[in-house]
Amino acid sequence: MQGLLAQAVIYLAAIVIAVPLARRLGLGSVLGYLLAGMIVGPILGLVQHNESEDLLHYAEFGVVMMLFLIGLELDPRGLWEMRNKLLGMGGLQIVLTGAAIMGAAIWAGQTWQTGLALGMILSLSSTAVVLQTLSEKNLMHTGGGRAAFSVLLTQDIAVIPMLALMPLLAVGSALSINPDGSISRASDLEKAAAHSATLVEGLPGWGVTLVTLGAVAAIILAGVFLTRPLFRYIHSANLREIYTAVALLIVIGIAWLMTAVGLSPALGTFLAGVVLANSEFRHELESSIEPFKGLLLGLFFIAVGAGINFTVLFHDPVTIIGLTFALMITKGLILYVIGRIFKLRQRGQWLFTLSLAQAGEFGMVLTTFSLQQGVLSSFMGERVLLVIALSLLFTPLFFMLQDYLRMRLADRAEDTPADEIDDQQKIIIAGIGRFGQVVNRLVQASGFQTTVLDHDLKTIQLMRKFGFKGFFGDPTRPELLHAAGIDTARILVITLDDPKAATHLVEYARKLRPDLFIIVRARDRIHVYELYKAGADKIVREMFDSSLRAGRYVLEEMGFSEYDAAVTEKAYYQHDREAMRALAELWDPSKPVSENAAYVARSQALDKEFEAALVTELERKREKGDAA
Repeated sequence: MQGLLAQAVIYLAAIVIAVPLARRLGLGSVLGYLLAGMIVGPILGLVQHNESEDLLHYAEFGVVMMLFLIGLELDPRGLWEMRNKLLGMGGLQIVLTGAAIMGAAIWAGQTWQTGLALGMILSLSSTAVVLQTLSEKNLMHTGGGRAAFSVLLTQDIAVIPMLALMPLLAVGSALSINPDGSISRASDLEKAAAHSATLVEGLPGWGVTLVTLGAVAAIILAGVFLTRPLFRYIHSANLREIYTAVALLIVIGIAWLMTAVGLSPALGTFLAGVVLANSEFRHELESSIEPFKGLLLGLFFIAVGAGINFTVLFHDPVTIIGLTFALMITKGLILYVIGRIFKLRQRGQWLFTLSLAQAGEFGMVLTTFSLQQGVLSSFMGERVLLVIALSLLFTPLFFMLQDYLRMRLADRAEDTPADEIDDQQKIIIAGIGRFGQVVNRLVQASGFQTTVLDHDLKTIQLMRKFGFKGFFGDPTRPELLHAAGIDTARILVITLDDPKAATHLVEYARKLRPDLFIIVRARDRIHVYELYKAGADKIVREMFDSSLRAGRYVLEEMGFSEYDAAVTEKAYYQHDREAMRALAELWDPSKPVSENAAYVARSQALDKEFEAALVTELERKREKGDAA
């Protein structure tokens, strides 16, 4: 017990010290976790190699929970809609990378079975590292981020047939040629070394495959037919912790089942998540699992760093590091070609290429499984695991390279000279994305001319193809605003995607023209307060009106008449505008609104006043309608 507590102190202290330092240096949290593991493990020796392996078994639940949450976000219909990217980008990446690695292995003297196993193992990228880093850098919704997610999702799904195929490769791969010319009999060595008893132990390859497919079918059937009765049963307890217990029961139970048949628990939970994606209990499961995922993922990365075998690395550093970079360069070249085929934009293509060039945690799972099945020798398996770990260690550096390239590409875009503006109208629209396009079309269709500015050259070029006039340039630049006629304009509409740029533009325009009418798009409530302070006349939250309309439809479906629903919608609109003005006076940018006591108290009071006023308004409108 004392030793376990000592390990907990070491790991948590390493996290607290290394991760914030890495984030402050711009290295990202993943590299911070990996470095922390290397420091407490191989460098300082505070944690022994066997202890880091034990931690890895527990920390793998972070990957398990992450895959479960990913599955919950992807219902089968969503997967079907993504089939072009899944089969196109993802399938092409797996096939091309696997074929390249398999060819290199056969050229080096390995059997085709060993080459195919290595191709499958090393074709996979790291879902944990990539998604964590994309989320931290707010790149998930970019073109490159979405493309990377599609490939990762395909890889995660592909692990299922890979696990089913791996036992069949044990026949004919028993003899493995080592670089020194010696021969390892993988099946004899590794099957004898496998200590974990599973339900498939002793079965032939086709038997293991059948058990694999049976376990997958059992998870799908249980998710379809058993989860709803289970949740209805525990719902009667009305205790939040019971939902957490059930969520953990599902994840741990599936992990136990998959481990019992010798399969990856992460794959089982991913399938369960997909099956439960359409369940009415999906959000309960998400909120219950989320707090555990982050910490366990961090422990997973620490365990990977602590498990790097520096003895093997120092014995042949040139070969192992060379193989690691050869792998990452090969995968990067293939990804770059795929990005060109699918016409990713330049910045998105570099993100797509550099983010997926590493091997992944599922590669570790497949390597361990192939060792147990006798597909790989211990000599090769040890080096494959080391190459995977090093590629994970180098991945944050590739993301740093991507950041550098992104800045260079942005600089080049800024170097493109702005258009000479030869048209000045009373209405200036700054930003012509999806939001600004609707505003512009409505205004022009009503007979008014506009001057449109946007810093995205491709968007302006696309506008021109459809017959709309616009000018390329940064709308926040004073000289461009003056050229567009800010000195004589009547209305300035700001629909920029960047909230800070929008606020800065409002401040500048208000100081320049106190009489200018400024309409601006806001991201959220906090942005509304910032724009209010900056001097905007009309502030439009980008999702507010559509949300009101959706709420009105709910009321109508629940029995409100169309008239009552419309009255309620309009009343809420008026209440929200008045509440925003009142709360803006109490908003303090130096602290979160939840810690602003005056703000919270006023917000609660306004909500109660609205509820009482709404009842009165509905009764008054009904009486007026009856009298008429």
